[in-house]
Amino acid sequence: DSGPKFIGRSREIEYIRQTIRAVANSCASVLITGESGTGKEIVARTIHDQSIHKSNPFIVINAGAIPENLLESELFGYERGAFTGAVKSKPGKFELAEGGTIFLDEIGNMSLPLQCKILRAVESMEIERLGSVNISPLHIRIIAATNKDLRPLTKAGLFREDLYYRLNVFNIHLPPLREHMADLPDLVEHFLTKYSIREHKHMESISLSAMKILEIYNWPGNIRELEHVIERAVILCCDREISVDHLPPEIVSDNAAGDIKNESYSNAVTDFKRLIINRTLKEMGYSKTKTAQKLGLNRTYLYKLLKELELK
Repeated sequence: DSGPKFIGRSREIEYIRQTIRAVANSCASVLITGESGTGKEIVARTIHDQSIHKSNPFIVINAGAIPENLLESELFGYERGAFTGAVKSKPGKFELAEGGTIFLDEIGNMSLPLQCKILRAVESMEIERLGSVNISPLHIRIIAATNKDLRPLTKAGLFREDLYYRLNVFNIHLPPLREHMADLPDLVEHFLTKYSIREHKHMESISLSAMKILEIYNWPGNIRELEHVIERAVILCCDREISVDHLPPEIVSDNAAGDIKNESYSNAVTDFKRLIINRTLKEMGYSKTKTAQKLGLNRTYLYKLLKELELK
């Protein structure tokens, strides 16, 4: 799989992985919900990549990024002369996704008239280009995503209830990063490697103080925000280790800095043990026997430490 990776080993992320495996080869429509920056498009791509249609197109359309007056022609395409400026025919995203998957991102931002047209396409599996009388059949998988709670919007008449039920055959909810912080070290390492390669740098680690600040921060922008923070740090860093100085000032708040200064010796040692054992486990392919040998520890003692430090 050469696509983007769904990173993490927490219970929450493992459950989502199992859910993706369960739904990948189904034809059911999927609705992915969760705050902005939680990885909804990555989940959609992973579903597509694990399906029997993986060699066919995966087409993305972001309803929140395209002006309403252009969105309909982007989705359904148009014939020459359908409107001023339509000098030649153009297929829409639904047609381009034929045989594969269309990912409708930020579906909650669509107007009611456009929702009606989407519903008709989803129900009939047919589309009609603007300015055309010909109907084209569709053989596609529909995955939609939203950072809004659509249920109150349906009650308020702002989102069609029938479309909601059509799209929400199978729901996958992505938790915000603050609810699965156990995945933070894996995500940091992934982005560190990704941007070190891109910037032709040899970044090896992140300091304990910097890591502590990342752990204290609440991440309102979720995984996307974390990725941008690590990307920035890699660009700024001229050494092999990212330090607190390379983090954005808004993350290194006075409170976070105070927490670091007041960190007890005992807590600092615990954090260091956790970091070293976690790194060695990864290096040894999660073999506890090899990890114990590498660290020069008795295997029973390593098991005791893993339990104490809440490491899997």
